[in-house]
Amino acid sequence: MSSTGSRARAAGLLPVAAWAATRAFLLLCVLGVLVLPGPDVTTDVSMIYQGWSEVLKSGSFPLDDVTWQYPPAATLPVLAPGLLPFLPYATAFAVLVLAADAAVLALLLRAGRRAGHRTAGAWVWTVGVALLGPTAYARYDLMVTAVAVAALYAGVRRPRVAGALIAFGTLLKVWPALLLAGAPLRGRRARALWGHAAGWAAGLTLCAVALAPGALAFVTFQRDRGTEIESLGALVFHIARHFGWGGEVLLNYGSVEFLGPGVPLVSALALALTAAAGGWLVLWRLRTRELTAAVLPDAAFTAALLFTTTSRVISPQYLLWLVGLAAVCRTVRGSRQGWPAALVLLATGVTLLEFPICFSEVVGSTTQGITLLLLRNGLLVAASLSACRRLWAATHGGRDATVRAGVPGARPAVTSAGAAHTRATSR
Repeated sequence: MSSTGSRARAAGLLPVAAWAATRAFLLLCVLGVLVLPGPDVTTDVSMIYQGWSEVLKSGSFPLDDVTWQYPPAATLPVLAPGLLPFLPYATAFAVLVLAADAAVLALLLRAGRRAGHRTAGAWVWTVGVALLGPTAYARYDLMVTAVAVAALYAGVRRPRVAGALIAFGTLLKVWPALLLAGAPLRGRRARALWGHAAGWAAGLTLCAVALAPGALAFVTFQRDRGTEIESLGALVFHIARHFGWGGEVLLNYGSVEFLGPGVPLVSALALALTAAAGGWLVLWRLRTRELTAAVLPDAAFTAALLFTTTSRVISPQYLLWLVGLAAVCRTVRGSRQGWPAALVLLATGVTLLEFPICFSEVVGSTTQGITLLLLRNGLLVAASLSACRRLWAATHGGRDATVRAGVPGARPAVTSAGAAHTRATSR
């Protein structure tokens, strides 16, 4: 028993050691000790975030800056470095992201020790964040992902806490609302989850509106965005530039976008594709009556994949959302998202190559830049389709014997033999 326990402890320490080594590398990068090729990814923090923090301290949202495209709770990570006044703003921000990163690892390791779970999720998180490179520590998306991971784990036993966390995450960066994609619709726990999500979202929004002007300005600031050059639709213009397309590449609304002939049409098609993805999710949910323990994270992962892949903007940090949700899926033995999770990890590694290492090639629409985008976006498309197919099969494949336990509002499974026995005894 002692040798078995020693091996188990050693296995648990391996992801921690790998995490520590990779995070030391990321910190060296964001602190400027090590420099990767390409643009400096830390300027968002040292210039944009820090500038926003000064405006927010004055009691107003950055209404004169259209790059402020975030819900009101985004003020918290932007102002949070002030909690460490003895450190420069950018350094304090990196330390706080590191703390959030460690919290996610701890959640995954703790969940991996439960019955019906495994520690594979900790490895997905450790490797996935490292593959994205220093961008992971130069945006606040990792903090949002930490809230989402906590919400998914709370959803099983603490639906009220899960609802509050989902509401808070949504007011940080909207996408955590997708965690409700696989939430149950009936039962006491379902009412607690949805009720607290709606109640906290409404309450926090009203508080933000009352405290400072411009809390909801982010909604209209998104309206006139073009097609970001790393998105799926942007591939049309990358290729069209080689055939005389007359548009241009400009820094617009905080990201590098294509502007010119055909861009409004492609952007509209991207929105239509996103709407179609949402329609598929609604159809899947309406036809799903019983939920397994894996459906909540699997559905959240699939929804995030669909909305990320079809978006007009696929910023590199968006891959953090997918890595975090994939990690949760991989802790649950009943999850069927193993292959899509592997594709996301591959896409994350390619993302580091296209940004920041070869970003000039992407901006210039060179053969190398287009190839990297085709590969990364192709992997995301493949992951999305595979995730949809596996989610549908898991809930509509006639696998009634799957254990349906631990999910708010889920009903116990009934095998065909058990159903026959029930009918016989009820007569």
